[in-house]
Amino acid sequence: MGPTLVQHGQAEVAPRGGDGVIELDGLSVRFGRPILKNLSGSLCGRAIGLLGPNGAGKTTLIHTLLGFHPPASGTARIFGRDIRTDGREIHGLVGYMPETDAFLAGMSAVHMVRLMAELSGLPPRQALERAHEALFYVGLGEARYRKLEGYSLGMKQMAKLAQAIVHGPRLLFLDEPTNGLDPPHRQRMIQLIQEIRDSGTIHLILSSHLLRDVEECCDEVLILKDGEIVRYCNLEEERRANQKFIEIETQPEPGPFAEELGKLGCEYAIVGGRKIKTVLPEGVEIRQIYEAAVRRNYQIRRLDYKRDSLQEIFLRAMEGNRGGL
Repeated sequence: MGPTLVQHGQAEVAPRGGDGVIELDGLSVRFGRPILKNLSGSLCGRAIGLLGPNGAGKTTLIHTLLGFHPPASGTARIFGRDIRTDGREIHGLVGYMPETDAFLAGMSAVHMVRLMAELSGLPPRQALERAHEALFYVGLGEARYRKLEGYSLGMKQMAKLAQAIVHGPRLLFLDEPTNGLDPPHRQRMIQLIQEIRDSGTIHLILSSHLLRDVEECCDEVLILKDGEIVRYCNLEEERRANQKFIEIETQPEPGPFAEELGKLGCEYAIVGGRKIKTVLPEGVEIRQIYEAAVRRNYQIRRLDYKRDSLQEIFLRAMEGNRGGL
């Protein structure tokens, strides 16, 4: 079964009063002390990674958006619905895969997923049909009548994903979906998340301490530190921008060749004797770099694009100043 499961849920939901999937409006949460501090901005991506060190406020933000914690001040909106006043409507629009298990003892998987579908607003008959579909979709069709307490960790994670998507939500919150999984189960979970993302009918918020998960599944990233937003970036735009930064190793030493780059309008610096770091201006292509080398009778021994990994983006955010979206 393909990703069509998530396509026949609720009708397309138009945002009210704003363009973002999630709009944060001075959102603050306190548990005796400030946990989230005046978060503001608009989250518009198809798949957004939520990153931050332990205690940064990632799970608290998810729980607040889901209505588990009341804001101390400010608010947030999901598809234009205010979390303070439109909680019931929001619950029908979102799905939630929690980090920790929340199963009821003695329940089979199909019973649990059907119950979650009914709690999300589906009538009993449709809820049962969708429960079977969801469990087959995540690979638990043959085990759907077994008690959940007899499931392996990987199977329990798949069951949690099934209950989160059973009602066809428009926004899916995934809190550490690959936590504790062995490589085959992790690969399967990532594949399912990518399929759901690529279906084009659902938005994702993926919270994970594994940067690789976020890099494989998300196109935008929100980074929290000490309850504040320190970075919000579009990963695809970051990757495109990185293609303008290149490092070149030449034979012989690059003095005259560097002058040719300067004539093209490139900013450059010579490092380590035979290496040039340069920034390509708008309109300058890589082929022109090779043409300049031919004019000066130089060999280009190596040419690399600069590639900022998500780890580097994350570490810079941890070291930098706080800021909004």
